[in-house]
Amino acid sequence: MSSSAEERAVSSPRQLKNFVDGAYAAPETDETTDVVDPSTAQVVAKAPVSTQADVDAAYASAAKAFAEWGQTTPGERQEGLLKFADALEKRSDDLIKLEAENTGKPHALTASEEVPVMIDQLRFFAGAARVLEGRASAEYMKGHTSWIRREPIGVIGQVTPWNYPMMMAMWKIAPALAAGNSVVLKPSDTTPETTLLMAEIASEFLPAGTFNVVTGDRDTGRMVVEHKTPAMVAITGSVRAGMQVAEAAAKDVKRVHLELGGKAPVIVFDDADIEAAIEGIAIAGYFNAGQDCTAATRVLAAPGIHDDFVAALAEYAKKEAKVGMPDDDDALFGPVNNENQLAHVTGFIDRLPSHATVSAGGNRVTSLGDGFFFEPTVVSGLQQDDEAVQDEIFGPVITVQKFDDEAKAIAWANGVEYGLASSVWTKDFGRAMRVSKALDFGCVWINTHIPLVAEMPHGGFKHSGYGKDLSMYGFEDYTRIKHVMANIES
Repeated sequence: MSSSAEERAVSSPRQLKNFVDGAYAAPETDETTDVVDPSTAQVVAKAPVSTQADVDAAYASAAKAFAEWGQTTPGERQEGLLKFADALEKRSDDLIKLEAENTGKPHALTASEEVPVMIDQLRFFAGAARVLEGRASAEYMKGHTSWIRREPIGVIGQVTPWNYPMMMAMWKIAPALAAGNSVVLKPSDTTPETTLLMAEIASEFLPAGTFNVVTGDRDTGRMVVEHKTPAMVAITGSVRAGMQVAEAAAKDVKRVHLELGGKAPVIVFDDADIEAAIEGIAIAGYFNAGQDCTAATRVLAAPGIHDDFVAALAEYAKKEAKVGMPDDDDALFGPVNNENQLAHVTGFIDRLPSHATVSAGGNRVTSLGDGFFFEPTVVSGLQQDDEAVQDEIFGPVITVQKFDDEAKAIAWANGVEYGLASSVWTKDFGRAMRVSKALDFGCVWINTHIPLVAEMPHGGFKHSGYGKDLSMYGFEDYTRIKHVMANIES
């Protein structure tokens, strides 16, 4: 191991518990899973594999809490959530440390790009609770007044992934809680600790049982989804997991909210600012080791710039996109999350067709010790039907294809099963408008890639799922609409 890895090795793994009914709760099982620091491959904690009894207890607590939290005023919910946000801010150092030990992310980037952003998102939803809109109360039928009530749905079951444990938990819990719902959330088995800490912090300001966390494996997640109590289930995860959730929820006619995979096309025309495009795309492709459903991993380059673009991107990958340990302030990204994911990424490179060229990277990084590090990689020469173009790699790998004209660029961009995010790089305003209209993706950036704001929705089409995170659209997803009509002439 490197000296930095040796310093971070944990001699006695932390023993985790679920967080239920406002307190840490011992599970009904002795079975645990190892939480491994991806930067050292060392076990840092052991998390319960929650059983049906554990899930039952969490949902019983959430149902009881909903009777109280669901009756609070928007102002009361705002007050509690704003206090929660302030407390998270004060505990940011603890959150950053745990996030790094569960994900391997650089401290500096988590401190600047994630913690402030997720706190801002919580504050946005705290305010959103007080500004719900609906059709005006009026006499749409003579002698009768109609009005609309937006109400909390009830108890919500949620499952979050390992790529952004804190952020994805916030995307799920903030709108749900702001709308007056209570929550049972299962984080990924590899990254549970920041979610548990968030629930602990929230418990000071919310009724006991409003926000519960149960750890476990896929079977635990299935129990969370299939349980009779929740009126809605929401997941951020793989397409396969989303399909399973939708199938399970259909048997009980639960509402479903799915934010799934992506394969973002990045169309670079020959009039684009190439220097800005190279830097913007590289950062958006390699940030978080490419483990982002919106990552800029699939570049479509115009014929006039293709060769120079590949060469410049490869040069950036070799010299600028530094991979490093969490305490390396100069690192752009750290390791991939786990050993299986490292094998998944490596498998794509090993299976590349003969017509493809690895222009940069393509190998595991061994100089940093036993962690799951992979070089920033550029692959060119791929064809539209190739696996690396069609399937989600979810690693620090950017592919580049050469298109003939605008129509071909759009056809190739849309020619995947995903529909989450995309970008177009050009100085031609008309072209930017045409292409952004034609792209079959829930988000289109122009001359940038990956910025998100709390006020705007995030969510995809096709196999990328349905429903929106962030924004008032995301907030409304966690409400139900009731029409009330009164006879005013009787």
